[in-house]
Amino acid sequence: MFKSVRSKRALTAQGEIQMTPLIDMVFILLIFFVVTTSFVSETGLDIQRPQSSSSETLPHENIPVAIGADGRITVDGQRVGLLSIRSFLQKRLRMQPGLAVVLVADKAISVDRVVRVMDEVRAAGISEVALATAAKN
Repeated sequence: MFKSVRSKRALTAQGEIQMTPLIDMVFILLIFFVVTTSFVSETGLDIQRPQSSSSETLPHENIPVAIGADGRITVDGQRVGLLSIRSFLQKRLRMQPGLAVVLVADKAISVDRVVRVMDEVRAAGISEVALATAAKN
């Protein structure tokens, strides 16, 4: 009788799967992917930026305003009309004072359209407006 109890215990001990190392490994992978992921604010449009050799990086929070080659405008990823840019940016400026705007315009868009968007941005009360460019090779 003693021998049969011992053999049952040996069988159950060998058949168990240890979950602790598996859970540890999953958490390590999760932490790795969260840390290495790049969170970039997308404009929502496919834009070919003009090239520049004297570009700089803005040091603080900014809102991307994109103008596509077809004239569509997005503010922080949301499609808006030309006349609604001002009210959208004023709401954001009340929540986060001191914001800058990065104007991401396609190189095929007319300068007139870019100036009209810049006028609406400045009318919203944002004085710091930058133009996004691609690095020149």
